[in-house]
Order: sequence, then C-alpha cells, then structure tokens
Amino acid sequence: MLRNILRQTIYQTEKLAQRAKFVSLPMPANGWPVLLSSSFPKSGTHLLDQVLLGFSQVAPFSRRLHSFYAQYDGDTGRKRSQAETLDWLNSLRPLDVTSAHLFAPPEVLERVCTPAFIPYFIYRDPRDVVVSHVFYVTDMEPNHVHHAYYQSLPGFDARLKTSILGIPDSSVEFPDIAGRFAPYLGWLDRPEVLNLHFEDFIHDRTETLNRVIDHFLARVSLTTPRETILAALEASINPKKSPTFRSGKTGEWKKHFKDEHKTIFKEIAGDLLVRLGYEKDNDW
Repeated sequence: MLRNILRQTIYQTEKLAQRAKFVSLPMPANGWPVLLSSSFPKSGTHLLDQVLLGFSQVAPFSRRLHSFYAQYDGDTGRKRSQAETLDWLNSLRPLDVTSAHLFAPPEVLERVCTPAFIPYFIYRDPRDVVVSHVFYVTDMEPNHVHHAYYQSLPGFDARLKTSILGIPDSSVEFPDIAGRFAPYLGWLDRPEVLNLHFEDFIHDRTETLNRVIDHFLARVSLTTPRETILAALEASINPKKSPTFRSGKTGEWKKHFKDEHKTIFKEIAGDLLVRLGYEKDNDW
C-alpha cells in the first residue's frame, strides 16, 4: 500500500515536471491524449512501451508507464471483467503513457478510439508466440498459473503442442492460439489504431518508427524536427529490458516446429496467419 502511494506520488510529480518543461508547447485542439500501448502477449510489449515513452523527450508525456493492465491475472489466471477494463481505462489521464494486453470488444473500442487516446497495437507471428510462451511459462515465470502443468509435461514437444492447442479441460481458461488471439482482432479493423508487426522493428526499424511518429503527429502537432523525434524514439529502445527484442531474430519457430506441430497449427490457426499477413495460404 505504502509502496503504491509512493510510486503514484513520484509519478505525479514527474508529470508536473514534464508539463513545466514543455510549458510553451500549445495544447492540441482536442486536449492532450493518453498514449496506449496494447499488445498480444509475447509480441514485443516492452519494446512498444519503450518506443512510446520516447515521446517524453519531445512532448510533455510521462517518462514512465502509468500502469500495466492484463485481461488475465498471471498468478491466478482469473479473467478480468469488462467492467474492470473500463474502470482501468477511465482511470487514465491526459499525458499518461500506459500498456496493456487489452481485448477489443465494442465497448472498449468505442472508449479507446476517441481523441482521448492515441492507440497502438503490436503483434507477432503466432508461431513464434507459442514457442516464446513455452520458454516463458516453463523456465522464466515460476509464479505463472500454468507453470507446474508445463513442468509436468514430458518435454518441449509436448509443451509446444499445449501452447498451440491450449488446455481445454483446465479450470483456468487457456484456449488454443487462435482462440487466444480472437478477442484482440477488433484492433485490426479500426483506423484510429496503428497496427504494428513486431518483426518490422527488426527488419526495418526506421520505417516502422516513422509510422509510429506519423500516427502520433496526426493527433499532436509538434514543431520539433522529425529527425529529433526519430532519434528520441530510437534512443529509448533498450534491448536488455525487452526480452522479445533481445535476440533480434524472427522466424525462430522453424527451429522448433516438427511436422506434427505444423499440422495442428494449420488446423487451429492457419486462417489467423493469413489474416495477420504472415502467410498467403496453408502451404508453408
């Protein structure tokens, strides 16, 4: 409790300092927005957070995240209600920078796709996601609700199969990979949201950062030279604090998928790969 109070006090003090630092910068026509970093789990969450925090170098946005919100509690697996989600969104204030694994039902989209937010959504090849998920749950997060179950499986192949198929009979909800992505699909259809492939930050970072900037400048006018903004966002990236970005590699699933994994993935999520632009058909 005391720690949270201290954190909020520091956060609000820093926000006031940011406002003072950029006091000469005129307020946008619709007021200062919230920068929202939304992501599918294991898809570059920390990377996008870092990029958006880079705007604090050129505008009065917060220098640290207001909060992180996930639809599932990591320790218990409890699925948070839509009312809880809306309460969290309503707790945000202008010039906050915040991060979430946020579903996209109509009520949430209508709240976020307004001048009050500049929303971004990052996702990654779901085949790499399931591989990353195995390592995360098995080796990196002992408090995860499924850690003991993954540890009990006979080996990596069985764990990878579970990350693709989910755990249908579990008391804690864990759908297959297509089912896990389905609640996020609404972000793909809204022009107010900039959709980003994690892989684009690896293969063409400058072009991708420029897209991030263009989305920002469509809402907030700055006289700062683009080169300065780009340098600020580039400098904010810290691979040591972004495990997904650290290796700088994509397509790692090819090292781990056996024929059985490919077959079940195509059956479960072949259409999803096409929808997300990672494949043209199931011939991979």
